[in-house]
Amino acid sequence: MKLIEQIQEDLKRSMKAKDGNRVSVLRFLLSSIQNRQIQKKEALDDEEVLTEITSSAKRRRESIEAFRAGERMDLVEKEEAELAILQEYLPDQLNRDEIRDVVREVVQSMGATDMSDLGKVMKELMPRFRGRADGKVVNEVVREVLSG
Repeated sequence: MKLIEQIQEDLKRSMKAKDGNRVSVLRFLLSSIQNRQIQKKEALDDEEVLTEITSSAKRRRESIEAFRAGERMDLVEKEEAELAILQEYLPDQLNRDEIRDVVREVVQSMGATDMSDLGKVMKELMPRFRGRADGKVVNEVVREVLSG
């Protein structure tokens, strides 16, 4: 079953179960996917759907940080619940050690030595981590590896 079909089925089940929060998140996600399909003028494959889910999850993480800074814990909890729903559709996230291992391998294979190589290393890494690691974390790990 394609990823978009799975999301649509989960939306139907959530509507029957009257799970308002899940219905809201999945509707928003499907709307985002549909808008992307309209822009592209053809159906999205699973990889492109995964990209939409990843960007939606990233927006939630950024909102969580902003709400924490503003001490709005009620909104933090809401965003965290929505993020948890989105993460069900993402592949298992890699931990920092797993990311660091891949970063070291890529840095060594590319011959990267300092921060001036950051962009090249990130360009090589991000397709490998798509949906499995937050770009911000990958960037932090690359900076650690390149600086020392």
